[in-house]
Amino acid sequence: MIKLDIVNQVADKTGVPKQKAEQVVDSLFNAMKEALAKGKRIELRGFGVFVVKPRKRGVGRNPRTGQEVPIPAGKTIRFKPGKELTARAVEDEGGNGGNGGDGSGGSFGSDDRTGTEH
Repeated sequence: MIKLDIVNQVADKTGVPKQKAEQVVDSLFNAMKEALAKGKRIELRGFGVFVVKPRKRGVGRNPRTGQEVPIPAGKTIRFKPGKELTARAVEDEGGNGGNGGDGSGGSFGSDDRTGTEH
């Protein structure tokens, strides 16, 4: 699902024009980005919690040369799904989708296209 799919669902379920629905979705995402940028926790009952956590510094390797590269300490965003979301994902697992059958229901990792954390 991409942002356009969310906009279309909001427009269909609320009856507002797609342009207004897009403004609403953009406003929601911008508010979430601003809160996370300030290090605030976002708790959406029944959905889950977004939290900013510190990331330890470490050592990585350049895959091309094998040379060790220091990775600085930083912050990352983590998502922990709520009980209701996890329960619905597990229900769907038997039929059409779910979480891939691994039963983890875990958190979202990095986005391979941008290299940023979710």
